[in-house]
Amino acid sequence: MQFRITGNLVDIVNRSIYPVSIDIENGRISQVGKIDREVTGFILPGFVDAHVHIESSLVVPSEFARMAVIHGTIATVSDPHEIANVCGIAGVEYMIENASGVPFYFNFGAPSCVPATHFETSGADLEADALRPLLEKPEIKYLAEMMNFPGVIHRDPMVMEKINLAHRLNKKVDGHAPGLRGDDARKYFEAGITTDHECFTLEEALDKLTLGIHVLIREGSAARNFEALIPALAHHPELIMFCSDDKHPDSLELGHINQLVSRAVKSGYDLFDTLKSACINPVLHYGLDHGQLNPGDYADLIIVEDLQDFKVTKTYIRGQLVAENGKSYIPSRPINHINQFNIGPIQKQAIKDELPDMVSVIECLDGQLITNHLRLPASSCIPENDILKVVVLNRYNSAKPAIGRIKNFGLKKGALASTVAHDSHNIIAVGTNDETITEVINTLISRKGGLAATADGNTKVLPLPIAGLMSDRDVWEVSAAYTELDMMAKDVLGSTLRSPFMSLSFMALPVIPHLKMTDLGLFDGDKFDFCK
Repeated sequence: MQFRITGNLVDIVNRSIYPVSIDIENGRISQVGKIDREVTGFILPGFVDAHVHIESSLVVPSEFARMAVIHGTIATVSDPHEIANVCGIAGVEYMIENASGVPFYFNFGAPSCVPATHFETSGADLEADALRPLLEKPEIKYLAEMMNFPGVIHRDPMVMEKINLAHRLNKKVDGHAPGLRGDDARKYFEAGITTDHECFTLEEALDKLTLGIHVLIREGSAARNFEALIPALAHHPELIMFCSDDKHPDSLELGHINQLVSRAVKSGYDLFDTLKSACINPVLHYGLDHGQLNPGDYADLIIVEDLQDFKVTKTYIRGQLVAENGKSYIPSRPINHINQFNIGPIQKQAIKDELPDMVSVIECLDGQLITNHLRLPASSCIPENDILKVVVLNRYNSAKPAIGRIKNFGLKKGALASTVAHDSHNIIAVGTNDETITEVINTLISRKGGLAATADGNTKVLPLPIAGLMSDRDVWEVSAAYTELDMMAKDVLGSTLRSPFMSLSFMALPVIPHLKMTDLGLFDGDKFDFCK
């Protein structure tokens, strides 16, 4: 198939803009020629999300792509460690199989930390021997985020075996180093780790950039670091990338990397530096085969109306028009199921507890993955003070629930629960009383995974039959169902959080400071051990 498009080419490398005609033949660019007439629209390489867990969109890769392309995203650097923590290697292979044949670049990594730590119960345990066949696959582009930063700093042999294996296979190693500064940061990155998406202050980002580390500016549904980190773009544009990390479907429906590009340009940051970060830096860093608008490249490009709002009018991948004016041309495909869910319903008595005189309380921070570790008297730990019970229940084997207290969810009644609970994806629930917490947990057990809210005898659930993480439905249907559930959590139950389910899902993640709750108990991220 041969065709021609015209528009104003945004030549990011040479920092210029000029009208062109581009000839496309059999999915590749055969010729780029300057023309001497006015044309409309601006032609760019497609946007790349430099670090994302597709599973957090609550849909499978093929459905994620259908929505992402309408915003000009042609590629992701995708870490499938969510499903790997549930289903092991079979989960990663599920993602690759579902993505195969879809006109989109998924660029999967091999999960490095399954489980993220041994302070929680996961559905799989992937050591270096299990990762080798994955890393040898051409579909696997890198070793995904190395969350065990203490293991890296202290050169734990099993951790280093994974890193060294990736290096021997000439594949990059992604980082995960929240708050690491000084000697600890230097030791961590000297192990051969080259990125970090966990910076939450500008000072931390600049420290890492001076070490030559690629810093990813993250803006997802829960963790929002754009405003804090975007000034780093002016200092080290060659080392900056954009990512979402975790993005729920309602957020993805509104926009993706295009939103960050628009915000940066409207804030006065250099157009070409911004686009280099969004379109080119990930391709160069990971050695990806996306087209970059040169003759002979795959015809991977987008057309936008202007260079302020970046409203995408057309998206092409390998010469195929995959989206136009907000409509996706990627068709849905049959979705197979995979899961691991091995427990039955619980009784209310199982989540009763007695508090000591002083209680460690998780303080959830809206828009952040980090939490605060509060020490409060037991008498203050009541719903009237916005201190609620949080429960984490092993979904892989029958076990005693872990029970704690959490502040800042704002619930006035009822309970929320989720089987999206990073990274081991046990059941996590928060609520105002034991009856509704038990009810919402048992709802998810009966569905073998999902998100649920209950109050006043009314329960809404979004089933996630694929690993308890993803739906088997159309992405727009899932977005609408999630929006209804999110509104119930806020308008009926009273949550004051911007994204209550996304925030809840991170309260079980022990590799992010300062206090979290796994299925084995309260975890102190600073001491990297359970609370005594």
